[in-house]
Amino acid sequence: MSLQGVYDGENIFAKIVRGDMPAIRICEDAATLAFVDVFPQSPGHALVIHKTSRARNLLDVDLDDLAAVMATTRRVVRAVVPALRPDGVVISQFNGSAAGQTVFHLHIHIIPRWEGVPLGRHAGGMADLDDLKDLARRIAAKLEP
Repeated sequence: MSLQGVYDGENIFAKIVRGDMPAIRICEDAATLAFVDVFPQSPGHALVIHKTSRARNLLDVDLDDLAAVMATTRRVVRAVVPALRPDGVVISQFNGSAAGQTVFHLHIHIIPRWEGVPLGRHAGGMADLDDLKDLARRIAAKLEP
């Protein structure tokens, strides 16, 4: 898909927001939702989305919606660090299929990294759901109010 297009209200993240698809949630507020990626590149890989924005990518997001997403991203990263003790954290956001975007609903990736541990493939294999639930619980326990 290109950088421009029409928002598809049937994308997987829209379905998660509506409750039509499950997600292992880390935190949620009126505007945003953070949950673990079921196809993680590393343990604790999380995604942050806006719940009402119909932005496909960074090019068409309202600035207030982007601010809400980034505030939640920061909040989750600040919980990931004490919960998982990574050596670093990658924050990424893809725009267009040529850039690696696979879901056309604006989302931010939070990917913990450890020295000497290779990064998994984007949208690679599905993780064990019990492991994901444990990681989400550990991260949520470290969230600041």
